[in-house]
Amino acid sequence: MCGIAGVLTHNSEPVELAELMRMASVLEHRGPDEFGAYRDPHIGLAHSRLSIIDLLSGQQPLANEDGTIWVVFNGEIFNFVELRAELEAHGHVFRTKSDTEVIVHAFEQWGPAGFARFNGQFAIGLWEAGPRVLTLARDRIGIHPLYVAESAGRVAFASEVKALFAGNPELPRGFDAVGLEETFTFWSPVAPQTPYRSVREVPPGQVWTYKDGVCSQQPFFVPSYAGGSLPTFRGSVEDAARSVLDELERATALRMLRADVPVGSYLSGGLDSSLMAALGLRAKGSQFKTFSLTFEEQEFDESSFQTEMVQRLGTEHTAVHVKETDIAEHFPTVLRHTEKPLLRTAPVPMFLLSRLARQEGVKVVLTGEGADEVFAGYDIFREARVRRFWAKQPKSEWRPRLLERLYPYLARSPVAQQAFARRFFGQDLSKSGEPGFSHGPRFRSASALKRLFHPDLQAQASSVNVEERLYAGLPAEYGSWSLLSRDQYLEISTLLPGYILSSQGDRMLMANSIEGRFPFLDVNVMALANSLPSSFKLRALDEKHVLKRAARDLVPSGILVRKKQPYRAPDGLCFVGPRAPAWVRDMTTESAVTRVGVFAPKAVSQLFDKTRSSAEAGKFTNADNMAITGVLSTQLLHGSLIESPAAGRDVVWTTLIDRLGGPARS
Repeated sequence: MCGIAGVLTHNSEPVELAELMRMASVLEHRGPDEFGAYRDPHIGLAHSRLSIIDLLSGQQPLANEDGTIWVVFNGEIFNFVELRAELEAHGHVFRTKSDTEVIVHAFEQWGPAGFARFNGQFAIGLWEAGPRVLTLARDRIGIHPLYVAESAGRVAFASEVKALFAGNPELPRGFDAVGLEETFTFWSPVAPQTPYRSVREVPPGQVWTYKDGVCSQQPFFVPSYAGGSLPTFRGSVEDAARSVLDELERATALRMLRADVPVGSYLSGGLDSSLMAALGLRAKGSQFKTFSLTFEEQEFDESSFQTEMVQRLGTEHTAVHVKETDIAEHFPTVLRHTEKPLLRTAPVPMFLLSRLARQEGVKVVLTGEGADEVFAGYDIFREARVRRFWAKQPKSEWRPRLLERLYPYLARSPVAQQAFARRFFGQDLSKSGEPGFSHGPRFRSASALKRLFHPDLQAQASSVNVEERLYAGLPAEYGSWSLLSRDQYLEISTLLPGYILSSQGDRMLMANSIEGRFPFLDVNVMALANSLPSSFKLRALDEKHVLKRAARDLVPSGILVRKKQPYRAPDGLCFVGPRAPAWVRDMTTESAVTRVGVFAPKAVSQLFDKTRSSAEAGKFTNADNMAITGVLSTQLLHGSLIESPAAGRDVVWTTLIDRLGGPARS
């Protein structure tokens, strides 16, 4: 993991070292170990390094033998050893043992098509000095971020938005109405959309090429499933379980062995992280560290399952105990790292967890993220199956009763009241075969929060129907997939890269200079999972069926059979109870809300009055949680990124070079 940045100029003015310095300084948390820079008359590249592989000679920016191609790179190419052997057979000569140098030679050999050969997680900036071409690429699923800002005669890119703002103080700042519309619909903007007017994000699996002031965009990867271009798995569910375990074991071992620093594992107490910890220990052999979250509130706590798994594995285990007051205390810091408005507070404990791992001397952790998307583990998939079953007989009295099997972990479950559940989940049953049917209830819940928007913002946001735009971009073979596969694709292309892997993943890991690795998102694991028949993944209402079979000899039965409980954290009560911090009041005064201009001051005032009363009466709702969190996160973000002209601290160039010891080349 690292931080990358660069500026391409289309005129005769070279990039100033001071600009690269400002960009690098605000990315130091992503790479505190070394710093490097490169300049020529047309490009400036900067890199903040978190050294994981080839600690002695893996510095960046890095060039090919004759200095005609330069690269800055954030992430890991896990199959770099195999690719290196192939490239050496083609005559390429290597000077380092790093995966970074493989990128340069792969690009020399195969061009942009080389990105499809990478099994890894990456954001890449490549500069071809001869033809003056800048190439940007992002991994297949969007594990690592890559942002772009285009202005008069210039293209800037960086791992984080704050680096773009810090590098160019003249870059226009301000929220983008459509970006906020997507945030309050999908929980996050969908790349290339961002919450900011002047910034775009390279979508997962895409290559952006800049030449002579023109940007061309092309995918190097488009997900596929059985029924489309991907062949259907041939074999029984038991055959599939063995294949899944084999691929997961290979993917985990690869991520354990391709690191020159200690690797640990997150352990939530659920199936996915438990399996990762077991496979990580198997690959390591001994002295393996695991890290968990425990909660003051029993509704969120999974410590009993964590303890059961730790006792089975015998790992060196540490946990951080999260109190309600911790959420509000660290929320402003977390927002400076997410750079997106949030509808949930779940990133806050993940920030504390990565801090714990760093304190314990671990630089890399395995996580179970991706399993629910790849193997159909979320309630949204079960919910869609029930609603489609109900849609076949919409007047049935017993079919909607199946909804009562969903969300058992929620104290205020949306299915607890039958009348409400039937009204809410019974909407649009006639559209059960259309794109977006599975996600309709989620999108409606989030969209209801837009009633808080200022009328001027509502008018701007209405210029684009974001759901129609999302569906218009679906792959050509989408209609040939099973209904479950279509639902999975929507989850993998919206919530996974935009929130789970970003706000809750990369940003919270990198806030404490920790690299996350995700075996469930391995290229071969995903290809196998996507080839499986739907019934192998979701059998009736049994989620992740094949994965449970694969894990049965490695994970205690109590964890295998427990009700699915997705990771959550305390929400709105942290901000309106008697222990609410002073900054909440400061962010929600009439003048503060008016200054930001996103929300209507009266609507915000009514929201907080209502939620204070609801909290006292013990009737705090899911909608209240999302509304409070959405308002506060947006207000905080405006202050930390839009109103702050430098978007970060300045560091004197020579001091940065002296302290971090990286190369500066011109």
